[in-house]
Amino acid sequence: YFMNKKENYIYFFDNYEAIAKYNLEKRKDLLGGKGAGLMEMTKIGAPIPFGFIITTQAGKDYCQDSQSSFNQIWEQVIQGIKKIEQKTQTQFGGSQNPLLLSVRSGSKYSMPGMMDTILNIGLSPITLEALSKKNNNIRFSLDLYQRFIAMFGSIVIGINRQKFNNVLEKIKKKHNIKIDTELSIDNLKEVVQEFLVLFQREAQSVFPDDPFKQLKLAIKAVFASWNNKRAIKYREINNIPHNSGTACIVMAMVFGNLNNNSGTGVLFTRHPALGTNEFFGEYLPNAQGEDIVAGIRTPLSLSFLKEQKPEVYQQLKKWCLKLEQYFKDMLDIEFTIQDNILYLLQVRTGKRTAQASIKIAIDMVKERVITQKEAILRITPQHINSFLHPKIKLDNSQKILFQGLPASPGAGVGQVVFNTEEAEARAKNNEKIILVRQETSPEDVGAMNVVEGVITAKGGMTSHAAIVARAIGKPCIVGCEQIIIDFTKEELKINNLIIKENDYLTIDGSTGRVFAGQIALKKPEMSSELIEIMEWTNKYKKLQVRANADTLEQAKIAKQFGAEGIGLCRTEHMFFKKDRLKIFQKMILVDNSVDKQKALVELIVLQKNDFKAILKEMRGSPVTIRLLDPPLHEFLPSTNEDIQQLANEIGYSKNKVLELISSLKENNPMLGFRGCRLGIVYPEIYKMQVRAMIEAVCELELQGIETRLEIMIPLVANYKEIKIIKEMIIKTATEVEKEQGIKIKYKIGIMIEVPRIALISDQIASMVEFYSFGTNDLTQMTYGISRDDAGKFLPFYLEKGILDIDPFASIDQDGVGKLMEYAIERGRLRNKDLKIGICGEQGGDPLSIEFCHKLGLNYVSCSVYRLMIARLVAAQVAIRKQKKSKN
Repeated sequence: YFMNKKENYIYFFDNYEAIAKYNLEKRKDLLGGKGAGLMEMTKIGAPIPFGFIITTQAGKDYCQDSQSSFNQIWEQVIQGIKKIEQKTQTQFGGSQNPLLLSVRSGSKYSMPGMMDTILNIGLSPITLEALSKKNNNIRFSLDLYQRFIAMFGSIVIGINRQKFNNVLEKIKKKHNIKIDTELSIDNLKEVVQEFLVLFQREAQSVFPDDPFKQLKLAIKAVFASWNNKRAIKYREINNIPHNSGTACIVMAMVFGNLNNNSGTGVLFTRHPALGTNEFFGEYLPNAQGEDIVAGIRTPLSLSFLKEQKPEVYQQLKKWCLKLEQYFKDMLDIEFTIQDNILYLLQVRTGKRTAQASIKIAIDMVKERVITQKEAILRITPQHINSFLHPKIKLDNSQKILFQGLPASPGAGVGQVVFNTEEAEARAKNNEKIILVRQETSPEDVGAMNVVEGVITAKGGMTSHAAIVARAIGKPCIVGCEQIIIDFTKEELKINNLIIKENDYLTIDGSTGRVFAGQIALKKPEMSSELIEIMEWTNKYKKLQVRANADTLEQAKIAKQFGAEGIGLCRTEHMFFKKDRLKIFQKMILVDNSVDKQKALVELIVLQKNDFKAILKEMRGSPVTIRLLDPPLHEFLPSTNEDIQQLANEIGYSKNKVLELISSLKENNPMLGFRGCRLGIVYPEIYKMQVRAMIEAVCELELQGIETRLEIMIPLVANYKEIKIIKEMIIKTATEVEKEQGIKIKYKIGIMIEVPRIALISDQIASMVEFYSFGTNDLTQMTYGISRDDAGKFLPFYLEKGILDIDPFASIDQDGVGKLMEYAIERGRLRNKDLKIGICGEQGGDPLSIEFCHKLGLNYVSCSVYRLMIARLVAAQVAIRKQKKSKN
């Protein structure tokens, strides 16, 4: 099609041969997810209104060079309209049998409601009259016209949609009408007339009657919506690339609002919240699709359609089952019934909760629809993260204020806020907020992403609020029709009760119940489905996944979440406990050797018990314990009261303690007297810690409990530092072994945080048994950025594109990554048995895990609550690499 043109910008639904050579990803790249789905459905004979797709490349070209590229796009669109006319035996703008069109956005990535759709294009006084005669139904035509004017005016011209809504509500109130379907012909004529006046006043021009002008402006508006604020925000939240662009679907209209034998609906082939194998959806008779999706009217359940139109329902069911088998996934299908004839308008992978995602993936494996590997690839880190939703700790004292539809599970507690911008700003300021709206719109996505939960008065289980909340893992309750929201007074009413802004509510998105005040929440237990899919990940991942854990409690959680060891145990956190901080402070400050030794002996006992408990819990799994890292001044008091109290305890004057504290204070602690430098100048500290570790291991081994201790030296910068500390470790360990009468095994390694040590990896690899990249400090030192102060400028850098990603959240592969690659390559040339891992914050980041797999690391280590995400991603990376190798 159009091969004589420079660029083939359009593809008809029935031209599947043109894309058959491409794989699914390439098809979505070219046609967007919606467009690719329409071509697949047409291929298997599904009842689809005819149309064509304008490619994502056209969208990108238009956004980069709007006028010159659009001329070529428009030439092809004109030819495309002619083919739709031929297929449908209609005429666009015709006075006998007029064709109306819809123009819909369609990115490769599902972005529900973020970009624009315009329906009923081609309406004018001429086509309005023709449609009325054709269908013998002037009310239907007027309803289409008022919808079109409002949609075109708001999306194409930029008129505030609320102004149209206000006019409509004013006329309904004037005639004592509650719902739109009760508007009479005269009422609708009044709405149309006032809408046209509003349009002319706001646009400074009359409403365009030329259907081709309408279409041209609509296509441009859909392409331009790729760069609207809500779409950009959604892409940022969901890590969707900004350069992928949107396609545009031009399709012949079918009408769910034609008469009472017509309607519109949305159907999920499985339950999107629970994952159960049952149809789940909603239906509105005598309505267009936007009525359901936007939550303007609260829809009916599919059982209504099954009861009223059993033949149409059975046809719909047949196609849903066939499409699910064809696409091998749970699907979200939009459909329209026009005078008892079924049409499918789009199919896409259905948004679902974390619970549903995992259940559907497991069920489809058991049904032999997909493999275990495919199931693992379908779970996202966000699913794992949001699966661990809190729940309400209920007792009999809590009273339910009101109840709506349970659109998205989980529980949230926060202060009521009605304004979206205020809710977003306050939530970003770490306030707990519950957003309450009539219904949400795509503009609300930024606020929805940061608040604790969402309540809407209108809308159903497939409304915008429900779909977006499920996708981002936020508790959400919709269709609370018993509440009356007064935005001017900033309050909501339920019967005689008034809830004002800033009052606290607790919501349970799993049941749809809303409670007054703040109810305690509890963390959920792991489900059997989650445990099962996590077991599958162990079959396929190559990277070990360890935990950063400093206490017995964290070690227990790590074990529960499937950690294969501890990759970082920070000993300094043990000293901050109240019972031992004073002892450690005394050890730092006293100059009396007897008192210092006494403090050291006390610390050995305390540290030994800590290490013993953690090693016992991890039974035979590696435990990497880092020797003391922070500068000593961080352990000393700062308030006058605490300084005086410490002075009294050690028998010094307050002034002397102040002098000692002042002498240890540093101008730049990050680059100062810390890490192995402390162990070299104050060897008694490291000796105390090593003795505690080795005594713990000896005692456990004598009890028959296997241990795998790894001692990590922090902040090394040259091989002589390693030599000094290593000799001290071996000497201390040997002393303890002789005392205990047992020979034990342990490993000595280093933390690579200083760029210099990465660059001399070939000099030090044979001296140690493992490397662990401390990417937090390695990033700080490579960039010359302090993590503590970066918040002042990093957001600006990210917004302006100076940095593509926060280097403290994800490894900077071009800089820090190059240092890692160099250190690994040189290190393993000298020591082929060298074990290498990562223990910085980036250890739980999906992009960083993929990079670590590529570099050939042995393990990643991350905080305990990111363990399951790391296990999932490690398996996904290995599976994708295997698939790529086969291809």
